[in-house]
Formats: sequence, C-alpha cells, structure tokens
Amino acid sequence: MKPRVSVVIPAYRASRDIGDALASVFAQTFTDLEVIVVNDGSPDTMELEAALGPYAGRIRYIVQDNRGAGAARNVGIREATGSAVALLDADDRWHPDFLRRQIWYLDAHPECDVVYCDAVIAGDSALAGGRFMDKAPSCGDVTLHSLIAQRCNIILSTVVARRKALVGAGLFDESLRRGQDFDLWLRLALHGAVIRYQRHVLGERRVRADGLSGDPIAELQRAIAVLERFGRRPDLEAAARTAVRSRLMTLVDRLEIEQGKRRLLEGNFAAARYHFSAPRRQPLKLRLARLALRVAPRLVRTCCQRLRPAVWPVQATAA
Repeated sequence: MKPRVSVVIPAYRASRDIGDALASVFAQTFTDLEVIVVNDGSPDTMELEAALGPYAGRIRYIVQDNRGAGAARNVGIREATGSAVALLDADDRWHPDFLRRQIWYLDAHPECDVVYCDAVIAGDSALAGGRFMDKAPSCGDVTLHSLIAQRCNIILSTVVARRKALVGAGLFDESLRRGQDFDLWLRLALHGAVIRYQRHVLGERRVRADGLSGDPIAELQRAIAVLERFGRRPDLEAAARTAVRSRLMTLVDRLEIEQGKRRLLEGNFAAARYHFSAPRRQPLKLRLARLALRVAPRLVRTCCQRLRPAVWPVQATAA
C-alpha cells in the first residue's frame, strides 16, 4: 500500500545534522509515510552514510552527482509514491505533531494545495529561540502579490504539498543554485495553486554560522536574483510585473544599507558612506548615520560593534 506522505530530504555536507532530522521524522505521531534521502554528491558521503546507518531499513536512499538542492528535491519528488510531499532540509527538525497537524489541514481544506507553518529559529543566530514569523511574518492571504511583496514568507522545511501541485508547477528550477524555493512558491501561485499557513510552531529552522541562510546580504541577493528572473516571464500580468519592480527597488535599497553596515564594521568608512548614500529612500535614521560617519566615523563603528548583536541580528529576507 502506498504511503500517504513522502518525506524528501536532500543531503549535502549533512552528516552532522541529518541524524537529528531523521529522528524528528520517525518521532512523528503520524506514521503513514516514507522517507527519501537524496545524497547530492556530498563530499562527506562516508560520514553521511554512517549517520544514516541506524535508519537504513526505514529510508529510501538515492545518490546522485552534485546538482544542487533543487535537483535533489526534484529526484525525491519524482520518486515519491505518496499523494502528499513533505519537504525537510537535513539541518532542520519537526515537532512530533508536525505531520499530523499539516495533513489534517489538507484534509480539512481540500481546495488547499500547499500548507506551511511557523518554526522556532535555532543555531547560530541572534534570533535563536524566537519564532520565524515574528521576524518574517505571514500576513493575510497567500497570493502571488503577497509573495512578491514578501508579506507572506514560506519556510521550506514546514511545507506539506499535494504532489500533483508540485509536479504541475514544474518542480524546483534546477538552473537556480539558490532561491529555488522562493521561485517555486511564486510559480505555484502564478499557476493558481492555493497556499495556506498555520501559525502553530511545528518545526525548528536551524541557522549555521558557516551557511548562507543567515547572512542578510546573501538573503537579499538571493531574493533580488529570483525576482529579477521572475519579472521577465512573458506570462506575467502587468500588475504583477509592477509589483515585482516595486519590490526590487525596496530590496536593492536594503542591500545597499546592509553592505554599508558591513563596510562600516570593516572600517572602510568611504565605502560605507557610498552605500548609505545609494538608497532611493533616505529615512531620518539613515541620514543621521551618514552625518555621524562624516563627523566621527570611528566612534560610529565602535558603537555599531557593541550594538550589532541586538540591532543587526541574522534575519530573514523579508524582515
């Protein structure tokens, strides 16, 4: 008999975390599932397979050449036999009731194609212990426009979707090395998929100091790249195209500010002033920062170094 849910986990340099991820899957109160782990040409394959050893009889294990997380997820989704697919990154975890409550939602709302939820932030982040939706909220209905404006922000590792919806949208774009998830949510909404969320905290999103997920500059660059590409689609209506342009202007301004902060902390005051001058919108706080940089740049840097953990924490793209 086919399982109801296929859990898809891509693995690349995941040997230190995947055991915890799998433990959280097999601790689920909902048990009608299969687990597919796709080794994306990981250089730590020996250590990865050792970590998978305790679960060898309970998972389907696939090895491929390194093609990126999107390609690994696509392999898992194509191999999935469940009518629903649950996506989980190897360094994230689920609470025991995650699948039960997400599948309940899909059953209670047959029109819904994708459901996600909130998660607690863990790991190397000033926000550790807080809720993801407190920093990157989901407000109102999930629509193409709310996704473009990032008023709704989807945590990949909390997504449970009907497999036919993912396949119908074309799965993850394997030409994108980063931002494949944001791109897929946009395409799902564009194709009419119904996306909903629950505010329950049912998972844990881990941020690593050696990863890119918590770097605000990398996160902004990722969102900009995805939106620039999406905005060039010939099937995009004029209103959506305008929304993309508006959001891009906001993100580019934020990127300049984040780059200015980084240059300031490095002691490159001329570059910091350049980046702080670049945003189209110049709120009072930014104008004051520029003035202070001209008068007492070293004092500004010292203050920022002391305040950075509280004021400039690792944040989500949509913060």
